Amino acid sequence: MNSRSKKFLSYYKPYLGLLGADLACAFVLSAITLLLPLGARYVTQIVLEGNTPNTLNRIYITGAVMLALVGVHTLCNMFVDYQGHMMGALMESDMRVELFEHYQKLSFGFYDEQKTGQLMTRLTNDIFWLSELYHHGPEDIAISFLKFAGAFIILININVELTLIVFLFLPFMAVYAFYFNKRMNVALRKSKDRIGDINAQVEDSLSGIRAVKSFTNEEIEKRKFAHENRRFVESRSDGYRSEAYFSAGLVASTQLITIAVVIFGGASIVNASLDLADLVTYLLCVGILIEPIQRVVNFARLYQEGITGFSRFMEMLEVEPDIQDSADAIELTHVQGNVAFRDVSFRYKEGYGYALKNLSLEIKAGEYIALVGASGVGKTTLCSLIPRFYEVNKGEILLDGKNIREICLRSLRGNIGIVQQDVYLFAGTVSDNIRYGRPDACQEEIVEAAKKANAHDFIMALPNGYATDIGQRGVKLSGGQKQRLSIARVFLKNPPIIIFDEATSSLDNESEKAVQDSLETLANNRTTLVIAHRLSTVRNAQRIVVLTDNGIDEQGTHEELITADGTYANLYNMQLRI
Repeated sequence: MNSRSKKFLSYYKPYLGLLGADLACAFVLSAITLLLPLGARYVTQIVLEGNTPNTLNRIYITGAVMLALVGVHTLCNMFVDYQGHMMGALMESDMRVELFEHYQKLSFGFYDEQKTGQLMTRLTNDIFWLSELYHHGPEDIAISFLKFAGAFIILININVELTLIVFLFLPFMAVYAFYFNKRMNVALRKSKDRIGDINAQVEDSLSGIRAVKSFTNEEIEKRKFAHENRRFVESRSDGYRSEAYFSAGLVASTQLITIAVVIFGGASIVNASLDLADLVTYLLCVGILIEPIQRVVNFARLYQEGITGFSRFMEMLEVEPDIQDSADAIELTHVQGNVAFRDVSFRYKEGYGYALKNLSLEIKAGEYIALVGASGVGKTTLCSLIPRFYEVNKGEILLDGKNIREICLRSLRGNIGIVQQDVYLFAGTVSDNIRYGRPDACQEEIVEAAKKANAHDFIMALPNGYATDIGQRGVKLSGGQKQRLSIARVFLKNPPIIIFDEATSSLDNESEKAVQDSLETLANNRTTLVIAHRLSTVRNAQRIVVLTDNGIDEQGTHEELITADGTYANLYNMQLRI
């Protein structure tokens, strides 16, 4: 047995008891389905013996036994339909949690190559069909084999066709089917809504994976996802319960038709008002031989859907995170903020050119450094390597003299705050988004962080202040407002190292001034790296590092670089002319 087969079977392990009960009920269902024709045959034999004083009693007693069997059949059918489906839903929930948590472990390099919609499909639709295979597979195989073999043996021994059609029960069956079908549709719509909620939550989390990892809030995302996942299981429970009543009622109706004809037909034969051939013909026209064939056909389709889903599911689980904690990773304490690049080279993919090559740079604790240069020279790449969003190909990066590969990822990223140009805000309130910087913060601390970020005044002007829902991805806020909220949550995080990735490049002049003031307040007494698009915003930097395709071209203060009349001076003068 290969590893994937073992993995496939492993999801049954927590539910072996439920699986055993499901298969036992499936066996009972098959046995009772086959016993009912034998009961009819027994009644026929009684009738053929002739009219004796206890003939009617024997017929009615046999009918009572068959009614009892139908009761057991109904209960077992409901168990298989409801609990069996719930077993599949629970297994589906387990697999979805496992895959979602695996997504949280994967690095930026993985997400650079993936489409969010595809990841979501593997997490929802693929796993749903896989759960259907988990539930229906063993049950359909067992029932089909038992019914087919048993029916074949009975038909060989009896050798009579069944053609009688009974209309008496059809109106009842139609009303019953219509009622529960309507309930099933309502439950199905609700289930689809819950799937939509799950997709929205997943998209929210995965689209903001950089923010999640920057703030080391993977656990928060897991809890939010688990909440939506529980709601999904509850909605499935309602749907499967209605489906169980629907299926069990129709099957019971079919069996009641059989019993009615056996008992009343037998009595009529005794009274010479019904021909024996009619009874025999009906009893053999149960369709036992056809139903297993239909199950097998359905199983073949289900198997294809499920096994394809399992293959896609495993493709994701088998992707190993390329950035992980080493076995002896350490936790950071008393971080000063000294950062050093030692002969660092990095490229995004094998075969691509180097984004950085043989770069060395020393940044002192508390120093304010600006990174400038043309687009594509590696400014954002350099900053992304510090929190290990990507792994260097050569050289090393040190934080307070420790190689960042030797530091626990959660500890490393917990000491770095990042304000990006493309701000990601989560669906929820203003407070929720600021609190993302430190989930255990109280409201007073959130307000204080907002004030430091020059965000308090505009927040209080919102309809519900800090309780205002900002919409998906903060669509109800302006660019400057969103940027100040992102700065506020970094204030709340209070890290010793700050990275600003062109945080004001897309803002208007008024918003830029407010955000720039917030950034300078945040940068005070922290190691700060600023990626600058507008060079006028970094004139006050303690050191400006100019990057080109060849690495660090020059560095110094604004005045020193202007005097040197090199690359920086040319870039600065060009912007002045624009």
